[in-house]
Amino acid sequence: MGLIRQKCSSLTDPNANGWIALHEAAHCGRLQCLRLLVRGTYPDLVNKCSVKNETPLLLAVARGDATCVEFLLNHRADPNVANTDRDTPLYAACEHSNEAMVDVLLRFGAQVNRPCCQGGTALHEICMRGDLKICKMLLEAGANLQARNNYGIQPLFTAAQHGHGQLINLLAKNGADINGQANDGASPLFEASKNGYVSAVEVLLSLKADANRSTKSGLLPLHVAVQNNHSRIVSMLIPITSRVRVRRSGISPLHIAAEKDHDDMLEMLIHAGFDVNAELSEERSRMYEDRRSTPLYCSVYNGNLEATEMLLEAGANPNLDVFNPLLIAVRLGWVDIATLLLTYGANVNAQISTKPSPFPSAILFGIESLPMLKLLMDHGCDARPCFDCCYGNKIHPPPPPERRPFCETVCTPGLHHVTGPIVSILLDYVGHVQLCSRLRERTVSVWLCPLTYSHPVTCLCFCHFIVL
Repeated sequence: MGLIRQKCSSLTDPNANGWIALHEAAHCGRLQCLRLLVRGTYPDLVNKCSVKNETPLLLAVARGDATCVEFLLNHRADPNVANTDRDTPLYAACEHSNEAMVDVLLRFGAQVNRPCCQGGTALHEICMRGDLKICKMLLEAGANLQARNNYGIQPLFTAAQHGHGQLINLLAKNGADINGQANDGASPLFEASKNGYVSAVEVLLSLKADANRSTKSGLLPLHVAVQNNHSRIVSMLIPITSRVRVRRSGISPLHIAAEKDHDDMLEMLIHAGFDVNAELSEERSRMYEDRRSTPLYCSVYNGNLEATEMLLEAGANPNLDVFNPLLIAVRLGWVDIATLLLTYGANVNAQISTKPSPFPSAILFGIESLPMLKLLMDHGCDARPCFDCCYGNKIHPPPPPERRPFCETVCTPGLHHVTGPIVSILLDYVGHVQLCSRLRERTVSVWLCPLTYSHPVTCLCFCHFIVL
């Protein structure tokens, strides 16, 4: 009692938190003090609330002291007074998975379906904790299986979200909806699949949960299992997922596996027969600045050689995307991936549809890499447009930035050191062409030096142009 007096100047005057001596005694688990205070002078203060609306009973429950809790309940403590967060003593007992506390509160009339500020009930809370015994107690006390919190989540959804298979089974047998969806359209199966809870997924599937219920964004449980690389769950979902529903979603699991670099998952989906040429819906494609549409594009964009090869071997078309994947590989200098794409028929003369160039876009993107240029030429890239300059021997006016011709591109300051070799490589693959004045105005020594060593025939041809 001395300790309580030290903390409270008066047994009935509240401190800054609104606590009186009864609160302190309950918080500290001092049963003798509670007896003196409640049986003595202050029996009417047993339900006194603090600033946060905490009663001595709520504090005793939070401490986990069953004897203090039962004493207070026996002396008219109200088990249904909630704090400012709307947490009741029963909710607090469930937070601590305290079976004895839940039992005594229920015996003294605790309301089992009182929601907290987030709309969750005691059953929601215990489904998160996974306590089977307390769950049975709450159900026997009339807990509402269909109660939804502020996010539209029901207790069984919470159990699935946290992987509690036994609880899912118990709730389902008592009438819970195994397909109950949250406000965003997610189902219990979706959540269990997302979080990788194999046993929970097995239980849900054994209870005939619907694998084809999508979220409001159109994603199925299979999509989210692939996204999080849960291979065992993916193998369970593949046989029962509707390919029609996958197409309606606007995105294939292959897109997700390719984008996330989940190569094992990609292989599993290909072997299961998913279409390697499936394209993103227009709406989903617009989410990407590059307007990608195929799984192949995602793999190339990531620089994933193994995944790119896997998709191409399975029949992926390298020419379906608005922005050809080959141009990505060329721009980033990935010779191995570019070689693979060209081997499987990528269009070496592909243009950027939104910003066409007067000469092949592949040359534009690969102009700084001589090995890449050589590769492109070897696979049939048409270099002749590089030398089709409309000004010929005339003085060149400043070029429009959106249609910069090859001669202006190759003569920019950043490419001075490789101008000669670039033109040398291209001249090896075209017939008789005449160089425009912009190309010829460069210092002869800069051009002749690299040409002399690597391409003597071309060098002679070039010298012929200079003489002319």
